[in-house]
Amino acid sequence: MENIGTKIQLRKIKIIHTVIWLFFNVVIFYLLYAVIANQIDEWIWICIGLITLEGLTLLLFKSICPITVIARRYSNSTKDNFDIYLPNWLARYNKAIYSGIVALAILILAYRLFNN
Repeated sequence: MENIGTKIQLRKIKIIHTVIWLFFNVVIFYLLYAVIANQIDEWIWICIGLITLEGLTLLLFKSICPITVIARRYSNSTKDNFDIYLPNWLARYNKAIYSGIVALAILILAYRLFNN
């Protein structure tokens, strides 16, 4: 049975993980917006750099978010959203959904760069 200290730690981790997830949503959707609007500027490259760092981190941790590794110390839940405040289906398919959006943005960016 979980004690109150464990629940508090897991709640803190879930909040931090959710805030980071929201930050990367802003990054990814700004990237998508900017390439669709053909507003190629330094922010595009900053977004790509941040997304690349996130991807390298996931590669280093064998496709598991390091925050999930930390949260695992405080829960043995088998739910995909045990460590983040998201619906379970979104937590489960998060990488696939956002990888697709990023890939689309990169394709549009490549089109913009090679056709301007």
